Amino acid sequence: MRDFQVLFDHASPDLASPNHALAPYGNLTFPSPPANRPWIYANFVQTIDGIVSLLGDAASGADISGSPEDRWLMDLLRAHADAVITGIGTLRLEQSLERPRPRGPVFRIVDPELLQLRSSLGRGRQRNILVSAHADFQLSDYAVFDGDSVDATVLTSTQGAQRLEAQCPPHSPVDIVAGSQLSGNAAPAAASPHYASPHNDSLDLHQAVAALTARYGLRYLLCEGGPQLYSSMLAASLIDELFLTVSPIQAGRSSPYGIRPNLLPQIGFSREEAVHWNWLSCRKVDDYQFHRFRRKPAATC
Repeated sequence: MRDFQVLFDHASPDLASPNHALAPYGNLTFPSPPANRPWIYANFVQTIDGIVSLLGDAASGADISGSPEDRWLMDLLRAHADAVITGIGTLRLEQSLERPRPRGPVFRIVDPELLQLRSSLGRGRQRNILVSAHADFQLSDYAVFDGDSVDATVLTSTQGAQRLEAQCPPHSPVDIVAGSQLSGNAAPAAASPHYASPHNDSLDLHQAVAALTARYGLRYLLCEGGPQLYSSMLAASLIDELFLTVSPIQAGRSSPYGIRPNLLPQIGFSREEAVHWNWLSCRKVDDYQFHRFRRKPAATC
């Protein structure tokens, strides 16, 4: 793996003794979290034309990236997070791809140095939080719920929790958290702070994040998507930073699998609602760009 070329970085202060594991990237620090929730940052890879998946409306960035540096950066961001949150659709898609993991991925750190960095940062055992309002799946179908490599949580509705608890044997390693459920009679509005499943069950994300924070003492939370979860959290003002890798390819929106998504496939902000960002840093490796953005407070936009 090659070192990142730092084009500019206004985000990270110089550290007197930076951890050796950070050497390929440079210093990386985060602000203290807000008083009532964790600092939440997201990580995505997209094409030059803004596509985040080559597989239609499902989301997987692996085929867009093709970069060992992007994979390493994912581990670096996981090392700083108390937990990784993602939608169940991402897990299902990764399981369906023809890769040597028939029961899907475990979203964990692979690099040994970054595992040591995580320990030096005082982070606990890795945790994956899977969001599914309806919870219409079998826990046994997915390796992430075995409890071998990471702790696993399912964030779901009250009804979803009942479905999953019926599957759990005694002393199950899976933690099920029931978020506050909203009416399933209609899909949430475009800029609604709710996460909706394809069944129109929906979760109040503010109350859900509060429940997770109280349960685990979260200070830093990494959102790895997919686009539906990310856009719902963005609309709820629950995304503080975005790490965005831009891959030097163009793909277009049309594909044999359907219309390819961008980061906000189901969200349309008005001019007044549009989210504004500060561009904190930019790095490159060959023709790949690695950006970091921090959300501007609404009052400054």
